[in-house]
Amino acid sequence: MSLFRLFFVLTIFLFLSCNNSNEINKPNIVLFMVDDLGWQDTSVSFWKNETKFNRLYNTPNMEILANMGVKFTNAYATPVCSPSRISLMTGMNAAKHRVTNWTLNPNKKKPAEINHKNFEFPDWNYNGLSTLDSISNTIYSTPLPQILKDNGYYTIHAGKAHLGAIGYPSSNPLNIGFDINIAGHAAGAPQSYLGIDHFGNNDKSKKIWAVPGLEKYHGKDIFLTQAISEEVLEKLQKPINSKSPFFLYFSLYNVHAPLMEDNRFVEKYKNIGLKNSEIKYASMVESMDHALGIVLKELEKRDVLKNTIVVFMSDNGGLSAVARDGEKHNHNFPLKSGKGSIYEGGIRVPMIVYSPFHKTNVKEISHPVIIEDFFPSILEFAKCEESSFVQSIDGQSFIPLLNNEIIEEKPLFWHYPNWWGPSGPGIGSYSAVRQGKWKFIYFHDTQIVELYNLENDISENNNLISLNTSRSELLANVLTKYLKSVDAQMPFNKITNSKVSWPDEHPLFK
Repeated sequence: MSLFRLFFVLTIFLFLSCNNSNEINKPNIVLFMVDDLGWQDTSVSFWKNETKFNRLYNTPNMEILANMGVKFTNAYATPVCSPSRISLMTGMNAAKHRVTNWTLNPNKKKPAEINHKNFEFPDWNYNGLSTLDSISNTIYSTPLPQILKDNGYYTIHAGKAHLGAIGYPSSNPLNIGFDINIAGHAAGAPQSYLGIDHFGNNDKSKKIWAVPGLEKYHGKDIFLTQAISEEVLEKLQKPINSKSPFFLYFSLYNVHAPLMEDNRFVEKYKNIGLKNSEIKYASMVESMDHALGIVLKELEKRDVLKNTIVVFMSDNGGLSAVARDGEKHNHNFPLKSGKGSIYEGGIRVPMIVYSPFHKTNVKEISHPVIIEDFFPSILEFAKCEESSFVQSIDGQSFIPLLNNEIIEEKPLFWHYPNWWGPSGPGIGSYSAVRQGKWKFIYFHDTQIVELYNLENDISENNNLISLNTSRSELLANVLTKYLKSVDAQMPFNKITNSKVSWPDEHPLFK
């Protein structure tokens, strides 16, 4: 062999070796996103005290994951689902991406927003996410799965998508960078969780809610979560066998309404005297946990868990205003209210991170994090920090916390210039900021402002607004400055015939 040919062969060998090495060194990433799972809907406690709800629900696989990894006890999402999911996919706060309410029907606001007695709500991005800058009422961005795919990841979407309105490209996960889509479409809830009901595909009048792509399970006695889990196991074989890094976004429909029994787990809850809806709900929580266990066991069996990062999160606080038995707005105690609310019950969520590559010496992290932080964190996990994307992000990586590093607490922002529908404490149109232990809330409809010390008052029972005006004014200024910096939308008040004023314009601060 000539010297030149030898040099050429060695060069190709080294190139391929380096390329394969880079692929192998990329960790697998599993993001387990649960729908409407409250902070207390688990046998894993995320508070200093175990509660009656922690003792009620049975989530042994969450316990295993928490023992393997670390719990984040001050983790936040938005009060309703689509804003959280868009923040996850873009790294942007909802005030900036403007998908501030839940998406479904194209080119229209939500029913509760249309012809509201007191407000005209802004023309928000009700068509969802877009990879093009020419589609009206969408947020143009480079989605997280596309970046991962471009960096060598095999990307799998399983379950609820809810990222774009019907007929728009982002309603199909394949159009935003996923190689595989299992059962994801525009709707954010299933018409039915039951295989014997064809997951809602028999009811033509409600076709938009019917779960697509699971025809082989139609007519079978199988719960939706189990059917999707079986599909996940099948689709994981390709990247595992080829030793390709994979990103699995397992986005469960559980525990979103309609509440339905998973017969595999229902009996124990019937035997302890729960009311009907709560029996269904508890079985759905355990069904969710069982799906987590199925994935963890498969990864362990295939000897890839040691190279896999697993992140567990919920997209908003637990449902409490509707569909549940018992006293409304109390299903997330000690947190106040629930889904749709700006109080802690609507936005604080369970979060667990397992990473074999980060050796934190604690089992709990109290540093506040929020849903848009997942975008830069996952890119850092995947070693894709230098990737380019069209949007400017608000998220901050939480990975330093897994390396025992102290990072500065940034303010967390919520903005909901919309109307959800159900009523209850903290449910309405509002903006809010948390900075350190302090939380400031500005309600658009009533012009009420509130201040809470979450360190001493996690239940938000003691409004300190009149006792600490200087702190309130400071936070009102921080909130206003951010909202103005992202050109946040505000509702129009029909009574005063003017746009709702900024938080720092409240009469208390004049």
